[in-house]
Parts: sequence; C-alpha cells; structure tokens
Amino acid sequence: MAQSEQVQKRSIGFYSADPSKHTPLEDTQGIFISAMTVALGLYFLNQVGLLTSGTAGVAFLLHYAFDLPFGLLFFLVNLPFYYLSFKRLGLGFSLKTFVAILVVSVITELERRFLVIEYLDPFWAALLGGILIGYGLLGMYRHRASLGGIGILAIYLQDRFKIPAGLVQLGFDLCVMVAAFFVVSPVTVLWSLVSAVVLNLLLTINHRSDRYIVVR
Repeated sequence: MAQSEQVQKRSIGFYSADPSKHTPLEDTQGIFISAMTVALGLYFLNQVGLLTSGTAGVAFLLHYAFDLPFGLLFFLVNLPFYYLSFKRLGLGFSLKTFVAILVVSVITELERRFLVIEYLDPFWAALLGGILIGYGLLGMYRHRASLGGIGILAIYLQDRFKIPAGLVQLGFDLCVMVAAFFVVSPVTVLWSLVSAVVLNLLLTINHRSDRYIVVR
C-alpha cells in the first residue's frame, strides 16, 4: 500500500500505525469481539452449572443460589471495583472496562435466545469455557481493558501492602470454590476447577507485558 494511502486511512481513523496504540474504531471492535468470546465461554459453563474464577465465579454462585440473572449479577458484583480501577489504572482503562463488563453482561442474557445446546459434556464445557474466556481476556488486555473484579484489587494490595497479586487472586478463587461446596455438588466444583486452571494457564503462558500493555 502506498504511503499516501496509509496516511489517508490513518487520518480517518481506520487504524493506528503505532502497534502499541489503537484508534477508537480498533478499540470498539476489539472489545466487542472479546466480550462476545467471553460471553460464549460463560454460556458454556452456565449450561452445565459450572463456575469459574474471579468475580464471574461469585456471580455464578449467586445465580445458582438465588436463581437471579447471571448478567445482572456479574455487572453488580463488579461495581465496587470501578473506583479502585479509576484510582489505580486511569479513566480510559476504567471506561473501557465498564463497557466491556456491560457488554458481557448483556450478551450472556441474550445468548440463550440465539443458541440452544441439547447436550454438553461438563469436561468439554470446562475446557472450552476456560479457553474462550482466556482468549477474550487477552483480547481485552490488548485494547487496555479488562473484566474488572479481583484483579484490580490484587494489584492495589500488592502496591499498598506488598502482598503478591498472584496470591491474592489464588486466595480469592479458593474462597469461591470452597463456598461453591455449599451451593453445587463436589463434582461440579471439580469441573469448575478444571475450567479455572485452563483459564489461568492460558493467561500465564500468553499474557506478556511487551505484547499486552494494559497500562501506559
């Protein structure tokens, strides 16, 4: 492509020539597609009654315990973390995270109208759910967004009290899984752990600060 054409496209906001930055159009499509991917992973888990890690796991627990809409619960559970996000990670990151959570919450409620699954093995749901949520999160990180939640609190506690963020996340997830024993069966907790391990391994292997720069 000629340099003049590149300049023209750049001038009307199609893409950014700087690989570490994105135009509003790039951010919009990237966050939307990532939210669709996460929502599909959550839908698979929900179809067989599984949980996952983080605030989504808390939303699943409340959903199974009180039969309330998961999308609404997921949105509400994340509300307390927006202030921390704004203080620690800035307005741009917080706004995109808010939009990402809102889109995921809405799509998870609409999913059942467009997709009906007659049979889904729990192991396959755990595997696919973890992979899809992981890839969706990677996409959000690429566009400097997230699904909020405990990750923001973990970063804050690490900076303020020198508690490793990984330990905070692990401790929170263990609490979610222990609480799950009071709501779902032990087998369901086991498959949920499989999904959480797949998700966290995918992020650990693929998330690198030189590839996915969440904060600048």
